[in-house]
Amino acid sequence: MLDYSKSFIEEQFPVAKLSKESYRERKAGRSQTLTGLGKWWGRKPLILVRAALFGALLPVSDDKKKDKEVFLRILTMDEDGLRKRAEYQNSKKRDYVAPWGVTYETILNEACRPEEIDGPSEESWKIINEHLKTDAHNLQELAQALGKKRFGHISQVGDCFAGGGSNVFEPARMGCDVYGSDLNPLAGLLTWADLNILGSSEEELAELKNFQEEVFDAVCAEIDALGIECNEEGHVAKYYLYCNETTCPECGYKVPLLPSLIVSKKEKLVVQFEEEADKTMAMHLVKAVDMKAVDKNATVQKNKLICPHCHQATSIVALRGGEDGKNLRKWEKTDFVPRENDLFQERLYAIKYVDVNKKGKTTDGLRKKPGPVTDATFGTSYYREPNAQDLAREQKVQSYLAEHFDEWQEKGYIPSAEIYEGAETSRLMRERGWKYWHQLFNPRQLMFNGLLMQCINNIYKNKKELITGILSINLMSDFNSKLSRWIVANGQSANTFYNQAFNTLFNYGVKTTYTLWSNFDIDVKPENVQNTNVTIVSANYLKDNCDIWITDPPYADAVNYHELSEYFLAWDKPLIEKAFPDWYTDSKRALAIKGTGESFNKAMVAAYKNLAEHMPDNGMQIVMFTHQDTKVWAELSMILWSAGLQVTSAWCIATETESGGLKQGNYVKGTVLMVLRKRISDEIAFEDDLYEEIRDAVQEQIDSMHELDNVANPDFNDGDYLLAAYVAALKVLTSYADIEGLDVQYELEKARENNTESPVTKIINTARKEAYDYLVPDGISPAVWAKLAAEERFYLKGLGMELNGVHTLGSFQELGRGFGVRDYDDLLGSTKSNAARLKIPTEFKANKAFEDGLGKYLVGQLLLAIGFSAKKDNVQEGCSYLKSHYADNNEYWSLRSRMVDILEFMSKVKGNANVAYWQDIAEYIVMLKEAVRNDSL
Repeated sequence: MLDYSKSFIEEQFPVAKLSKESYRERKAGRSQTLTGLGKWWGRKPLILVRAALFGALLPVSDDKKKDKEVFLRILTMDEDGLRKRAEYQNSKKRDYVAPWGVTYETILNEACRPEEIDGPSEESWKIINEHLKTDAHNLQELAQALGKKRFGHISQVGDCFAGGGSNVFEPARMGCDVYGSDLNPLAGLLTWADLNILGSSEEELAELKNFQEEVFDAVCAEIDALGIECNEEGHVAKYYLYCNETTCPECGYKVPLLPSLIVSKKEKLVVQFEEEADKTMAMHLVKAVDMKAVDKNATVQKNKLICPHCHQATSIVALRGGEDGKNLRKWEKTDFVPRENDLFQERLYAIKYVDVNKKGKTTDGLRKKPGPVTDATFGTSYYREPNAQDLAREQKVQSYLAEHFDEWQEKGYIPSAEIYEGAETSRLMRERGWKYWHQLFNPRQLMFNGLLMQCINNIYKNKKELITGILSINLMSDFNSKLSRWIVANGQSANTFYNQAFNTLFNYGVKTTYTLWSNFDIDVKPENVQNTNVTIVSANYLKDNCDIWITDPPYADAVNYHELSEYFLAWDKPLIEKAFPDWYTDSKRALAIKGTGESFNKAMVAAYKNLAEHMPDNGMQIVMFTHQDTKVWAELSMILWSAGLQVTSAWCIATETESGGLKQGNYVKGTVLMVLRKRISDEIAFEDDLYEEIRDAVQEQIDSMHELDNVANPDFNDGDYLLAAYVAALKVLTSYADIEGLDVQYELEKARENNTESPVTKIINTARKEAYDYLVPDGISPAVWAKLAAEERFYLKGLGMELNGVHTLGSFQELGRGFGVRDYDDLLGSTKSNAARLKIPTEFKANKAFEDGLGKYLVGQLLLAIGFSAKKDNVQEGCSYLKSHYADNNEYWSLRSRMVDILEFMSKVKGNANVAYWQDIAEYIVMLKEAVRNDSL
């Protein structure tokens, strides 16, 4: 019998498979469905949102394994679905047959993403419909049918922190009615575009493509007429490389600031300085003999100026006049290049040209070449130092910009907005003196964008074309600014926001019309999206009702969205005013939910209380966040509790790649999905009475997950079990209307940095202790486990995860949180997102750091003993070491049985393909175990 009072996501969730799918989607880069429309920070993978949606809509039955099978079939994450995806991905390969009976990772590597096919196979639909008592033949029909069964109508799904739009777009694509809102107009714009640009027909998208071509061609025609991207030989420029320049305070020489002298690794081309009589440095491009030694002569090293004349080192911070940058002139609104006496000047030092000389090839073809096509297809590319003609063309660009600057600012073609102080924006003033947004762009970039804005305004005919124009200008701003790094490995410049910060640079690359088209062109496919509503409003004041709210709130200062968005809004303001006359165009910094402390907590309570009031009694909320600090968990729990919500489950999915740019430390590379319902109960509990209830809840939750798990292909690892303990505690805690002795309001008013442990933190820590007391690794006796320190448990549990093929950094972070081990970096041999692992015995060194950590305990000493045995190729070396270390009071003999128990567990690495890096020493573990076991007085 199907029970719609509960949801699948409240009972179980295939976190391991979803982590792999999310990671796979992230690795697609700009090929991700929404990424091509524009930059937003921390978009969640669409497969995660799809899973959360169907997890919320699906009922539960008495057969939990059947529930899981059906869920995986819906997401095409079962074997049948994976085969269908693999066959689609390899459809061009003749006689391709998808493999059976292999690991999930093996077939996943051959498969497309779930969103790239039309859903489950016909056979799967029979099984899905039979179990759910539906008659659906596609995912949209299924989502609508489930919504009607659960809510009596097609589900209304909303997100009041819409950001890049993932949490709204995917439910809309699945056939739900959606509502998206955000305080920030850039987020509103992107969400509108997700739903309406991608929701366009093929004919409409073709018309938008024509509009883009017309705009781009008009800009190129103006630039060609000026002759500013073509040299005296008729060769066209692809990149211009610029650097800052400053005067050495020790010798008075003007020094180009280059953290790397390499221009092109492939061509082994580097900068060589030559001193001039006027105390300047000529910059020559030469071939290097020893590339490894080149950057020993870089002029910026460890944030210090290294003068190539006097070889003296000067702190860059000191040059600027300290942390507040008092030696920097604050640029004025009319400035777009440095003034003569400014501390930092800007200098062109290299240009990449292409001589289009291949038969049948043209410069217009080069301009719009597809990304994968190389320059060699069209002709010969080369770098050169700027000559007098190049510098004359630079002056021509500056003169043209100066001539149009006032008019363009007045018309809004280039920004005139001031940069306001903030956590991220202040560094632009401190480090460069920039006070206005246009100063983050050099004259060539301002000229291109100004012409682009002018052409968009003159050519657009309807709202979708106008929005496409805004998206294009934002893409240009992201991929072409003074914050665009020059990548020497591939000879290209990178986008501005490779992470969530304004990173001022000493050298940067500028794209031309011969490299911008691939960034400018919004190449998307039509999606079936309908019944959407997007607006900009504070979450505290929205008035629309939704059955399910899926939100990713701004939490714990992970990203300063409001500040970063102003970079784009400075360009977008005049066009947004035309496209959405009833929208405001500033970031509403003052109203943004941000920071920590009392004001942040009050704003979050108000927002989630408002959401609770705008959903039915059987509605649901799914809150996403990325933080591992117990205090943050406690604070978020109190916020949601105060809003009248009750935690029913939570799951952690690995969502970030190595290049994701998320902050390190407590900012995990996984996303926690916390599932909540309205709290109906008005019961009151006493704090002291909660602990027994929490202990039982923790054990029940872990037992339930063990029962569901597949031993051969596990869905849960130890991090998931520890997270489940947190959830069990929060389920108990938030089920009560009030708890005697706990003043939630008072706790929310306290600063998070307060070292006093709050009652909620204490409750969560109690649940954690219950979990790691209960989670004994298979092969270690409970008696031995009880005597192990937290660091030892972390290591052995981590090894257990690796034995099961779990190598995500997020899992180790969850373990660290669960066992209360904060400093575990020294225990890890790799910290890559999807290839994290513990150090093996031969990688440990008996130094002070080790002896102050894991080396204080038996597991650490056993690891050293294994290492000694392997290095000396003699197991007696390890045995003798243990006897010597534990010689006092015959401690070796009293610990011997415990040693054998632990070594027995560690010997499981032998022959296990998931830990191939252990195999060279696996035999020594077995031999040491036997040597200790058989040892006698």
